[in-house]
Amino acid sequence: MTTRSEEPTASPSPAGWGALLGREHGAVAATLAAGVALHAVNVYLATTILPSVIADIGGSNLYAWATTIFVFASVLGSTAASAVLGARGPRSSYRFATLLLAAGTVVCALAPTMPVLLTGRLIQGIGGGLLFALSYAMVRITLNEALWPRAMALVSAMWGVATLVGPALGGVCAQLDVWRGAFWGLLPFLLFFAFWGAMRLPKGTAGESAPRIPWSSVSLLGLAVLLISAASISSRLAVNAAGLLAATLLLVAWLRRERRATLRLIPATAFGPDARLRLVYVTMALLVLSSTVEVYVPYFGQRLQGLGPLAAGYLGAVLAAGWTLGSIACSGMQHRRGLIIGTGPVFSLIGLVVLFFIGPARSGAVTTVATVGAGLLLLGWGIGMAWPHLLTRVLQLTPKEDQDLAGSSVTTIQLTATAFGSAFAGMVANVIGFSDGADVTDLQSTARWMFGLFMFAPLAAVMTARRARR
Repeated sequence: MTTRSEEPTASPSPAGWGALLGREHGAVAATLAAGVALHAVNVYLATTILPSVIADIGGSNLYAWATTIFVFASVLGSTAASAVLGARGPRSSYRFATLLLAAGTVVCALAPTMPVLLTGRLIQGIGGGLLFALSYAMVRITLNEALWPRAMALVSAMWGVATLVGPALGGVCAQLDVWRGAFWGLLPFLLFFAFWGAMRLPKGTAGESAPRIPWSSVSLLGLAVLLISAASISSRLAVNAAGLLAATLLLVAWLRRERRATLRLIPATAFGPDARLRLVYVTMALLVLSSTVEVYVPYFGQRLQGLGPLAAGYLGAVLAAGWTLGSIACSGMQHRRGLIIGTGPVFSLIGLVVLFFIGPARSGAVTTVATVGAGLLLLGWGIGMAWPHLLTRVLQLTPKEDQDLAGSSVTTIQLTATAFGSAFAGMVANVIGFSDGADVTDLQSTARWMFGLFMFAPLAAVMTARRARR
């Protein structure tokens, strides 16, 4: 009988950046990263050009909806990822999602009114959410486990790439008064990855028993997002409160259904006696909620700090840059995972405190803009340092049979939290007095209330993160 020490052991698979980006895995890693980048660029491009869009075609009361409807549709797309992947295989699924994103981009580029633009954002969101979720889900399929933390960090880092590409493309087009060109400029990249990128992925086969879409869960979740989004348009506090209450009740109904159903959006482990997985999900949702203040940062930057569209767009993207830097810097610290997960929300809370005091300032001074940027950087850094480890924990805490679902559940949680956060930000803005004719005092009050109210998210995440890391 052989003892464990006498058994031959295979050499551990390389887990560094060189192994991930080398000849064997580099093309696949680049394609998966591009899937997230193409989705994320649309977020930052839209927030950068929105002030110009509003000035051209109107619709300031729908300002937050340009983000909210995109994220809502992204939730719908992400929930279908597991079923689409099982039915079509990696290559065909990736191509389908990218072409759908391209179709929505064309609608946005041609939009004569805000409702038409929102229709384009809806189509973009479905394709982008599907592509986003597929990119995360295929990390497990295409790469060995030793590379997961680095791959998750790379995929998350694409939000940082988006902070460079989105504001640059959107800001230049806005300053040249050709905001539609920002959408047209995305098309070559979308078509390139729809064909060249998709070919880097395994073809796979259509599964005879591909997972079905849990339409009841999707409907409850989607209706919750729509209700709070619709209520956020109103400037009446009673309407906002009713929408928030109704959305909360629908979320509770969704969670109750998830607990009992066989077809679900979240692995069954999250509802079992071991609380760690659900605490990881809650921590992720809270951190994402805290990041949604960035939707209004470019607008505040232009109206309060006196920045041009390009500079204001880059200011709004600093949060994602911090997220990227935190992910890259801390992704390899697996031996200190618990400490990093517990510490990340503290940095985010400090960042929001800085924004609360400095963000509403009406000043274009370099020190003011730099301090706002520092607050956004800290907010993003806190999320980024914890994010790859939270994603890895989801995969580690989920049984093998639910691994595909675990991959898509991450984006479902992230996008749902983003939709709720964007809608809540719009709700705060409209109640305080954000409108086409809002004066500086109204904007300062909006900024102060927004940054102050969102402090609850990282504060709560401090507590859940410390319990989740055990």
